[in-house]
Amino acid sequence: MLKSSTRGKANCQIQLIPHENIYPNPHQPRVRFDYIELENLASSIRANGILQPINVRPLDNEKYELISGERRLRAARITGITKIPCIVMDVSDEQSALFAIIENVQRQNLDFFEEAVAIERLMTEHNLSQEEIGRKLGKAQSTLSNKLRLLRLPEDMRDKIVIASLTERHARALLTLPDNSARNRALDIIIERHLTVSESERLIKDILRRRKEPSKPPIKVFKDMRIFINTLNHAVDSIRRAGIEADTAKSETDEYFEYVVRISKPNEKPVIMETLETIELN
Repeated sequence: MLKSSTRGKANCQIQLIPHENIYPNPHQPRVRFDYIELENLASSIRANGILQPINVRPLDNEKYELISGERRLRAARITGITKIPCIVMDVSDEQSALFAIIENVQRQNLDFFEEAVAIERLMTEHNLSQEEIGRKLGKAQSTLSNKLRLLRLPEDMRDKIVIASLTERHARALLTLPDNSARNRALDIIIERHLTVSESERLIKDILRRRKEPSKPPIKVFKDMRIFINTLNHAVDSIRRAGIEADTAKSETDEYFEYVVRISKPNEKPVIMETLETIELN
């Protein structure tokens, strides 16, 4: 067993541990893994070995719980390595959760939704305040508040944002809309048109502006029905002046006027040839 050369508040040791004895960290904030990156990391491990040990803490019966380094552990398993170099740390549940988040944040391995979920878990499961978390993570409290606001977006929308490789600013812009229905419609447009953050913000401002404008009554296309009826009457008169028999039938309901023209075929009884116009009132 090797003693680590660096000591912090926790008592640390480095040892080789069978990979099957290492169990996942229930506080692991990272839920999405890029398997192409894992394969690349596995290739590096095959060539150079594991240059940086993973962090674990002891459980019962020679079992260990992963604190941080899950990507390295997964990649090492891909290579077939049976024993993993580990820094064994005697830490609490709260410290384990914090270390897992800190490592991922410092390495920029978390997406912004994963980071927000991890911060929320520290608050709900470990009763830490935003101020305490901010001190431990080195982030301003306002930054944490903005992160937590992202969780107001439902999970399906978060997935669409991540899959489309949109940014945290895209997500924050969507939050200015009043409900998820409007946010979903805006998100679909942003993804379909590949809008930048600035373009997305303009789109959302336009949506909000239209919502605030008083609703305008529909434009009445048919302001004077007599004008249109007279136009149709003139058309029928022209047909008759050409020597063709034509009859008209007019009807009206609560929803529309109907004007039917019957034009006679040569040497045949009149049949309905065409409905010239059905005029909707609404």
